Amino acid sequence: MGLDILTDDSLSPFRHGFFARKGGASSGIYQGLNCGHGSSDQTACVDLNRARVAEALGVEKTHLLTAHQVHSPDVIHVTGPLSQPLPKADALVTATPGLAIGALSADCQPVLFADTKAGVIGAAHAGSRGALTGVLEATIDAMENIGAGRENIAAVIGPSISQPAYEVGPDFQEEFLDQDPENQQFFKNGQGDRLQFDLPGYGLHRLRKAGIGTARWVGECTYSDPSRFYSWRRACHNNERDYGRLIASIRI
Repeated sequence: MGLDILTDDSLSPFRHGFFARKGGASSGIYQGLNCGHGSSDQTACVDLNRARVAEALGVEKTHLLTAHQVHSPDVIHVTGPLSQPLPKADALVTATPGLAIGALSADCQPVLFADTKAGVIGAAHAGSRGALTGVLEATIDAMENIGAGRENIAAVIGPSISQPAYEVGPDFQEEFLDQDPENQQFFKNGQGDRLQFDLPGYGLHRLRKAGIGTARWVGECTYSDPSRFYSWRRACHNNERDYGRLIASIRI
């Protein structure tokens, strides 16, 4: 079975993809291409899934790199394979050919970055916490530090939870408004005191405000399409014990 890969022309000619569930070796609640060793899936299945992603990107499986994600604004510049235990960070950048850098997600925003002129790429995991504390801007800064030009950077947000599916409480909203009252535009009223948060809209806002060349979202909701995407929130609503992780990756 072939893989289901979303791509975007703004990241070309670099090989890249937002990989959906199709074509994986995992079964049960992880059915499909689960690429997260942080899940309780069988290690052999996750290894095989990641090897299929590496093959699709044309790199050695040891050169498909992801970090130990902790919802932080921390970024690592990588120049070779990462050793175990994986460093804690939520974004990677590189200018080294032959490396594929990626982000794992299951509702949070996976964001791929490219400056095709300078030959610099980035990959970030940006949930609400990471986006609020600056992981997107930190990734852009780190790319500039290794030769990228801010005005030449393209960023694409992959499949993420959409506003109708992302219900939050007043305390969540208050934290965003405390940082910037203009963040009210990313909330709309739900039932009772619940609100709905526009995570990809907020991500696009932060990216565009950072002054990069282009920024867009692929328009796919992880929560709403269980056949294609994993979703932490959907797993919680279904009382499932765990969930798979999607991968987004790019290489020079």
